[in-house]
Parts: sequence; structure tokens; C-alpha cells
Amino acid sequence: MSQNGSRCRGKVLTLDNMNPYVKRVEYAVRGPIVQRAVEIEKELKEGVKKPFTEVIKANIGDAHAMGQRPITFLRQVLALCCYPELLKDDRFPEDAKKRAQRILDACGGHSIGAYSASQGIECIRQDVAHYIEKRDGGIPSNPDNIYLSTGASDAIVTMLKLLVTGEGPTRTGMMISIPQYPLYSAALADLGAVQINYYLDEDKCWSLDVTELRRALAEARKHCNPRALCIINPGNPTGQVQSRRCIEDVIRFAKEERLFLMADEVYQDNVYAKDCEFHSFKKVLFEMGPEYCETVELASFHSTSKCFMGECGFRGGYMEVINLDPDVKAQLTKLVSVRLCPPVTGQALLDVIVNHPQPDEPSYASFMEERMAVLAALAEKAKLTEQTFNTVPGISCNPVQGAMYTFPRITLPQKAIDQAKEKGQAPDMLYCMKLLEETGICLVPGSGFGQREGTYHFRMTILPPTEKLKVVLQKIKEFHQRFTVEFS
Repeated sequence: MSQNGSRCRGKVLTLDNMNPYVKRVEYAVRGPIVQRAVEIEKELKEGVKKPFTEVIKANIGDAHAMGQRPITFLRQVLALCCYPELLKDDRFPEDAKKRAQRILDACGGHSIGAYSASQGIECIRQDVAHYIEKRDGGIPSNPDNIYLSTGASDAIVTMLKLLVTGEGPTRTGMMISIPQYPLYSAALADLGAVQINYYLDEDKCWSLDVTELRRALAEARKHCNPRALCIINPGNPTGQVQSRRCIEDVIRFAKEERLFLMADEVYQDNVYAKDCEFHSFKKVLFEMGPEYCETVELASFHSTSKCFMGECGFRGGYMEVINLDPDVKAQLTKLVSVRLCPPVTGQALLDVIVNHPQPDEPSYASFMEERMAVLAALAEKAKLTEQTFNTVPGISCNPVQGAMYTFPRITLPQKAIDQAKEKGQAPDMLYCMKLLEETGICLVPGSGFGQREGTYHFRMTILPPTEKLKVVLQKIKEFHQRFTVEFS
């Protein structure tokens, strides 16, 4: 008995009786290496001597954390929305004030501190629809098919929830690319769905081949019920940009096999290679004609966190659904209402992105200059990264066609592979952890994203400022040479 007379007992919630699906969740982008990086940062602050003076977190696509400056016009409108008294300030341009006032007028009590409609503020959904129409060459977009979200991640997980059903051999299977963004594997584990891996072709710049989709689908149908196909374009972590022909092939495959298509297009402005162009799945779908655009079910996603904006912390995004069953759409609306609404600041930011300054407005020139400067710098860094890594024996790097990451293949000595296995580690985890301890550079091992058996990689963002990126690349080059000698 305890002092107050109650009977002693163990915890109600324990590791043994908690939701088993949660224990299966892994998220490499913020996994053990990142946790160790945080510890090292604390050690540096406490005066612990290291062979470096700072930790460089090149593990995640967080543009502003890497030093990218916010786009002025975006922050001006957000400032006006957050503190409307600034609408009287002559230092703010009239086009920024006009947008802020329109957003405030659409908010309850003229305040972004009020809840919005669960699907998102109506005028912002209208602006998103206009943006999509313009992007896709005039193909109509219905604001009622637009769902604003807490970043793209929230919308992706919501759609996965609608798709997952069944038990055992009837359990829903989701086809995801390998390498993949760990959001997908984590969400599928959390929902108890079956992850169906299809492999991108590293030897062909991480291209997607429908033959591989058919192989993966045939194998999966032996033990689950495949219902959806997820595509990330431009690619994360692999940085490839899918060709229009590839997208057409994928759409035909989805129609033939009765699969729901999910198009993760959050890097759509991040295209650098001269021979590459972003094609939205929706645009291609509609240009393929009624046989496809009236039947194939599609959800596509975009975010305020990437492209030239890099506004990760505001958690803004949207999803557009096409050909969704009206009854299912009602259930989707019900599901998003449980969370009340996405952050209204994120919605406001999204509105400014899709409704940016036009040529006849005062902020147009400065907005375009800042936007192009960010994208030009990323294109330069994409080329620099590829060229540098390909000078290192034992590192092979495909062109970074788009997005903001590189996923180089590393050749590891057998001695290092054996030592990693003795420690119960993936060999590229051993590599990345040792890199962190010796250089302070935080990367994510390829094993956290998935890779073909017997191959090893790491993911690195190209976001650091150019001069710092050069230092990072040089340190990785020198480390790889030392590592190879040490374990030879």
C-alpha cells in the first residue's frame, strides 16, 4: 500500500500494451543521428572540445534554418495580417496591404486568430484554384476540390487514412518508391497498411519504369490488396524530375490496375536541369482525354515549405482531389473537420504564394528578383554538389535535376560493413554517425529511405549557403578518403 492508502500498481500504458503500430513507425530524417547531433551541439556549448566548432544539419530540407532569407513580400503580408495596425504604415506597399485586407476580411472577426472553415478559407481556396488553372494552361480547377492543410504531410496522411481498410490478405497496400520520403513508410506503419516497394533505377538517373511497377504489384497481390500508387515528383530524396512520357505511362498503369494516384508535387518550382520540366499529374491526366480524366482518381499535394519560399514553420499546404466519389468526399470533409482547421497563418501565407504580385503592381520587380535569386542559387548548388561528389573515388552522384537533395551512392569497405553488422547497424548508418562525430556534419543514411540490397547511400540537402556548402562537400570528401583507408 502507498502512503495515501491506494494500492501500488504499474503504469496503465506501457511499451508492451501500447499501440503496436506506433512502435513500427520510423522517421529517419529526425532519427538517431539527428538526436546525436543535438547532443553534440549541447556539448559544444558546454565547452567540450571537438575537431569542429559547429554542427551543420544537412539532414533536412529546412531552407531558413540553412540561412535562406525569407521573401520580403510574403513576410510583409503576414506581418500586416498578424498586426493590422500596420495597414496604416506607409512603409508597406499597397499591393501587400490589399492582399492582407482581403485575407482579414475573410476571417472571423477580421482576425487570423479566429478558426477558419475546416476545408480552409474560401477565398484562399479560390486563389489556389486560379493558381492551378494558370499553372496547367487553363484546365479548370474547382475550389470545392481544394483542401487546405497543415503542410502537405497532413493532407497526405489524411488521404492515406481514407484508403486503408481490410485485414490480413485484404489489407490495403500502398505502392511507394524506393528510395522514398520516410513520411510514407511512417504513415503506413502507423495505419497498419502494407508498404509495397517499387524501385527507381539509379543507373538511369532514378527514373521510373512501369515494368518495375508491374513487378511490385504482382508480388504484392499475393499477400495484400494494392489500392494506391504514390509518386514524388520532383523526387525526394533522389532529386529526379519525371518526364511527361513517364507520367503518361503511370496514369495508364493506374487506370488499368484500378489504383488511386497520389502525386506529391511539393518541389514543383525546384527544377534545375535544362532538359527537364515539371509536368503536373493533373495537367497530363486531363490532356490524355476523357478516358482518363473522367475515371482516374487523383490527389495532388503542394506546400509552402519548399520551392523558393522555404517557409516550413508556417505549415501551409493544399490538396486537390479529382474524381473522388461524392460520398467519400463528404467523409473527407468530415475527417478534416475533426482537426477544426489548418493554421490560419499558414493559409494566409499560401494565399500570397499562389496570388503573388503581378507585373502592374509595385512589389512585382522585387518579388521576382528575390524568387529568381533563390532558384538560381539552388541550381548552382545542385551542379556544384554533383560535380564535387563525382571527383571522389567511391562516391557516385546522379545529376540533381530538381528538389533540394542529393542521394549519392557510397562504396564501403567490407571491413566497415562487417563492423556495422556486429554492432547491429546499417553500414551507411555507421558511416554517417562517424562522419558526424568527426566533422559535425549531420546527414541521413540511405537505409532510412530504402535502397537496393547491397547498395549504400546518404541524403544531403543542397540548401547551405554556397560557401558553407563548399566546406561541407570538402569535409565529406576528406572524410570518405580517411574512412576508406581506415577500413581497408
